[in-house]
Amino acid sequence: MTASQFINGTEAVIIVYFIALNTIYTVFTFMAFFDLLAYRRRLWRGSLRTLLSESTYRPVSLLVPAHNERETLIATIRSLLTLRYPEFEVVVINDGSSDDTLELVRAAFSLYPVPTATRVRLKTKAIKGTYRSHEHPNLVVIDKDQGGKSDSLNAGINACSFPLFCCMDADSLLEPDALLRVARAFAEDERVVVAGGIIRVLNGSTVEDARVTSIRTSNRPIVLWQALEYTRGLLAGRAPLARLECLLIVSGAFGLFRKDAVIDVGGYHTGTVCEDMEIIVRLHRRTYEQGSHGRVIFVPDPVCWTQVPSDWRSLLRQRDRWQRGLLESLWRHRTMFLNPRYGKVGMIGMPFYLIFEAMGPIFELCGYVATLLLWAFGWLNPGIALLIFVLAVLYGTLLSVMALVLDDLLFKRYERARDLLKMIAAAFVEYFGYHQLLALQRTASFLNVVFRRGHWGKAKRSHIAHEEVEKEAVA
Repeated sequence: MTASQFINGTEAVIIVYFIALNTIYTVFTFMAFFDLLAYRRRLWRGSLRTLLSESTYRPVSLLVPAHNERETLIATIRSLLTLRYPEFEVVVINDGSSDDTLELVRAAFSLYPVPTATRVRLKTKAIKGTYRSHEHPNLVVIDKDQGGKSDSLNAGINACSFPLFCCMDADSLLEPDALLRVARAFAEDERVVVAGGIIRVLNGSTVEDARVTSIRTSNRPIVLWQALEYTRGLLAGRAPLARLECLLIVSGAFGLFRKDAVIDVGGYHTGTVCEDMEIIVRLHRRTYEQGSHGRVIFVPDPVCWTQVPSDWRSLLRQRDRWQRGLLESLWRHRTMFLNPRYGKVGMIGMPFYLIFEAMGPIFELCGYVATLLLWAFGWLNPGIALLIFVLAVLYGTLLSVMALVLDDLLFKRYERARDLLKMIAAAFVEYFGYHQLLALQRTASFLNVVFRRGHWGKAKRSHIAHEEVEKEAVA
């Protein structure tokens, strides 16, 4: 086989790969449209008024791990305390913050120390103190030695009182009825062990009194592209996978869990990079091994607003963590791969996430390299080059626009038409630099996993209070 034949063969394999990938996502987009349309017809907003009085809704503990979150934590707590839900508590876990996070929270909510009386079911770092609020009886703050997010969540599970718990990020805001919407899934189906809501980008919107009062898109391309990814990934990715009963991840910023199921699998692993995916895969694995399939579902209308990285360094660190966490979870539970014992999760979910999510950036970069080599040696076939361009750029753009239109038709998130137009414009330029940079970073992350290197960083945050979140720190 000559070098030109080898490169052309590689190019052909990559073309077949992209045809399969885009065909799958096209099918997923249409699946999402019809599923979400049926969901919207079934649930009407007026019915929420009657849900508050229904006894079938179980109380919920909201767990908020925080490490050096002085800029955002107070606004997040205030937002959570105003949620519309019959009975809930907010458990904040201060994970060894080195700044004045704890002092600010103590002053803002009139905290007083109480005896630490928790049933320790999961091992954690030492608890230094427990506090309650004079003003808000359902607010609990735990101060502990630093152990990371997983360790903080385990400490929160030990301390929380209720059968359901919701994971929250310290820089996120929930819409007032979001918890009510996502919790109804547990009343409707006893098999549900995890329910995830939708994540929306907060950057650019206006926040007053810890509530999003004006929904706006950012003017910064780096933020627009991330907002586009969230919309496309959550609606055209997670919704169909949940429908197929093989969803392997629920966002760590907003997920509701059955506490007994999480305790049964040993809580969150502290040695993993991406705890939100690993715990989902482990829950799937345990329920199948016990002879019952606990459902992991996606609920498309409860909204959690979160800040996304506004500087390139934080963004690349985040994507490095996501990619390494994906690969680590797949490797840790590799015995499930194509194993009929684990049903659709093993036969569909695991292969999909490996081939099209984990390996996608590598195939993409190989396509670019093969094209450059063919051009450099004068072996480039213009027709093949054009086909790759259409598959990698135009087809991807079409899928993004379809996801945006689907989202706008069903949920009308944006109040102004120009915000939707900005998102559509971002979809047309996403594949000219941004997409390639992330593919390069995720490929590098793959190598970091192979060589056991890399670390995870913290994105820069801005204050959430009486201002547009667009006015954030720039690296």
